[in-house]
Amino acid sequence: MSVGETVAPAYTEDSHSSKFMRKAKESPFVPAGMVGFCGIVAYGLYKLRTRGDTKMSVHLIHMRVGAQGFVVGAMTLGTYCLRFGVQMRCEYCVKFTNTSIHPLSMTAS
Repeated sequence: MSVGETVAPAYTEDSHSSKFMRKAKESPFVPAGMVGFCGIVAYGLYKLRTRGDTKMSVHLIHMRVGAQGFVVGAMTLGTYCLRFGVQMRCEYCVKFTNTSIHPLSMTAS
């Protein structure tokens, strides 16, 4: 091996559960969207028996729209928090980096 060469790290294959947990830590709103989607579908299937005079196709469309709306809302909220939450946190940290007073111990005058 010459001096300038680098060695590639060994490839390790993740299991499905470890891969899911890693992805959940990176973006926690995706599992929340999945749980909400499953919850709305389960509720819609439970209410399927007591739908009354509503056609099944209309009931299924309403259930699908509700579940998709929940997932889109979770993704939007996650994107908003990721975009603006991290930015605000960084500005907050930079503001108090060079001060000797802890930001949480400050009192209003």
